[in-house]
Amino acid sequence: MKGKRGRVRLNVGGRVFETTAATLASAGRDTMLGAMIDASWNHGCGDGDGEGGVDEYFIDRDPECFAVLLDLLRTGGLHVPPHVADGVLCREALYYGLLDRVRAARWGPFDGDRLRLAASVAGSAAGDGTAVRAAADGGFCVAHGGAVRVYNWVMEERRAVHLDHAPVNDAAYLDEATLLVAARERPGRRDGGVAAFSALTGDLRHRFRVAHDRHVRSFTPGALAFDNRCKVFASCKGRFNEYGIGVWDCNTGEQADFFYEPPGCALGDADKLQWLDATSTLMAATMFPRTDSSFISLLDFRDKKNVAWSWSDVGTPASLEDKHVLHAIAMEDGRSLCVINQYDDLGFLDIRSSGAGGVRWRSRSKLTARKKKAAPRGEETCYPKLAAHGGQLFASTNDTISVFSGPDHVLTSTLRGSDAGAICDFSIGGDRLFALHNEENVVDVWETSPPPII
Repeated sequence: MKGKRGRVRLNVGGRVFETTAATLASAGRDTMLGAMIDASWNHGCGDGDGEGGVDEYFIDRDPECFAVLLDLLRTGGLHVPPHVADGVLCREALYYGLLDRVRAARWGPFDGDRLRLAASVAGSAAGDGTAVRAAADGGFCVAHGGAVRVYNWVMEERRAVHLDHAPVNDAAYLDEATLLVAARERPGRRDGGVAAFSALTGDLRHRFRVAHDRHVRSFTPGALAFDNRCKVFASCKGRFNEYGIGVWDCNTGEQADFFYEPPGCALGDADKLQWLDATSTLMAATMFPRTDSSFISLLDFRDKKNVAWSWSDVGTPASLEDKHVLHAIAMEDGRSLCVINQYDDLGFLDIRSSGAGGVRWRSRSKLTARKKKAAPRGEETCYPKLAAHGGQLFASTNDTISVFSGPDHVLTSTLRGSDAGAICDFSIGGDRLFALHNEENVVDVWETSPPPII
């Protein structure tokens, strides 16, 4: 590298910047700036005859954004002037290969006890959303009526996706570029089903169909899930005998299996599916108020399909019969399930025992400062939801999300953001938490502040 003390001059869109080779190298060899000054990649692009013998390069890009990115390399901090739009900055960061660096400077690794409200995104359509799902890259989507509204990680809305404009029951990110949509069949029409879309363009990739007795059948899917072997699962209800869990190859859309509903399992009505890596089983939960009783099963699809474990509140002792399970998740340790009832009590089920035991309820009413408010007349009730992430447990009740930490699940934080009504769903992914409120279709975006620069 020529130049005094490794100095480099960059003419970006007519504006001249001077920095050091070490600063540019800190971007990494796999970035444009790092490669520019790397001897193994540089093929005389610099003008060694620059003033004072300093190498000079011309880059035909936005100088305002480059100033922000250069400061990020120099200081480690991201300072964006008000006149620089997030979308433009991200476009330029992508060009230079610095998009991951920008993200890391915007928010840090996820920690439920250090979350801050970063933004509130108001929906652009009337009515309430039904589900929010986080993408691995920090984006999200909202199931809203007959469409799924998609947002990138800077919260710019992309093209919405829909499946025949049929009402959406669930959505899931297979990866940051692929979105799965489950839409229910409308009376008198053979529409709905499950399909994969591009999360970037909204284009339909393929449909997932159910075949029974060698005939393709129409069906209404409920909850979605997928495993680590590229299999997609959906609870299914058909017109004939298609009650159970459908299984497809996520790449081709071809049906791989179908777990027909055995007596007492209510798989076709399951409103929560979750794959458990530790046991290679699928949790299928059908809960109140979808049914009068709650059913939770672990399904083993290997060799002969069987129900590896199950629990139901049918026959619950009279002292506990008024406690209805409203949501359930498998804990990250792979040993237990967590459930929540209408009184906001947390309960735990041990899935290691051969026979399903009772729920170990643990009241947390004394830990919750805010009282529950009744939903206004005509407004849909928002039931509590659960999530587990990074060793922490999260529970939404009314307009608040509670965070529990440690092996004893001690309440350590509460999150309350927009004054937009109760939280009807929330999702964690891409180091962010997204909470969907039932008023005005508002989504609160929670982030962990980046670590301090020392």
